[in-house]
Amino acid sequence: MKKIKVINVVGCRPNFIKILPIMNEMNKHQEQFKQILVHTGQHYDGAMSKTLFEDIYLPQPDVYLGIGSGAHAEQTAKIMIEFEKVCIDKKPDLVLVVGDVNSTLACSLTAAKLCIPIAHVEAGLRSFDRSMPEEINRIVTDSLSSFLFTTCRDADKNLKREGISGKKIYFVGNIMIDTLIKFKAKAAANTWKKMKNIDYVLLTLHRPNNVDDKHALENILEALHEISKRMPIIFPAHPRTQKQIKVFGYEKYFRPFDLKQINFINSKNLINLTNPLPYLEFLNLMINAKFVLTDSGGVQEETTFLGISCLTIRESTERPITVAEGTNILVGTDKERIINESLKIISGRGKMGKVPKFWDGKTAKRIVNIFKKTL
Repeated sequence: MKKIKVINVVGCRPNFIKILPIMNEMNKHQEQFKQILVHTGQHYDGAMSKTLFEDIYLPQPDVYLGIGSGAHAEQTAKIMIEFEKVCIDKKPDLVLVVGDVNSTLACSLTAAKLCIPIAHVEAGLRSFDRSMPEEINRIVTDSLSSFLFTTCRDADKNLKREGISGKKIYFVGNIMIDTLIKFKAKAAANTWKKMKNIDYVLLTLHRPNNVDDKHALENILEALHEISKRMPIIFPAHPRTQKQIKVFGYEKYFRPFDLKQINFINSKNLINLTNPLPYLEFLNLMINAKFVLTDSGGVQEETTFLGISCLTIRESTERPITVAEGTNILVGTDKERIINESLKIISGRGKMGKVPKFWDGKTAKRIVNIFKKTL
């Protein structure tokens, strides 16, 4: 029997976390699948990548394109040029992409032009805000894909509204939860002893609308400063966000923070700033946080599964199920709303939620079973 040759595409850290369970499931059927892992290098940090590969036992990429950062058009074009060479050389039967980054879009466009079938994991998510580059990436990728794997029924409806045949749409659940379930115990076991009896807020902030707009960022930081008077905030900051903080002269809101020497005493109500953390360390912080403030899509889902209150610093979300069924509340960038909703949680009145259907750690198995039946 001829093996099905699959190129799995990753471009940044969340992609690795999503691709891992699918690769592991395909490895159980090596008589049917031959896998090639392509890392575009869209986001790359040597130390962080090394830790991620070790933490979650991810195999090293078979192909590394080394694209690096750049403007959206520049980055997308470079990926397409290099990925086309890979497709011509490897001759895959299927290109599998996850999420909504530029690598997802670029590799889908390339595969489509070469008439290679595409599978999109996390299809159908919509914020209905086309000012977000990710929204364009989602829409185009979905329009080109032969297999559209969705996390929720809302996503199915979005795709059908856009004219996509129901025969291509498969409701399989949330692939990120597969990885979260697998490594939750390992992450929780590494809790820093000093953190066990400390309440704190975990913060992530990286979207251009929040960190590239001086007024919006100042609004957010003023709200966070008020919240930090009631409860310490830990902020593993994206390098781009750290750069913008310096550009706008907002260092006054922060102090350097070392998790290995935890000390919230005499913090002067400043936000505790640290560099980005490895996956397991970040997951550890999330599991033990009182609540999370974020503008990340994946964090909205992870907190819903973990039952942790989440305030999303955005006006819209492509993951509305985390609001409808989960623990997530959209607070936008309004200073008073961010403060008021945070104080509710601190006083014990946080939003309750439930885990959506098929967020059960079996999504990868459903995906691979569909490939086995249809390819």
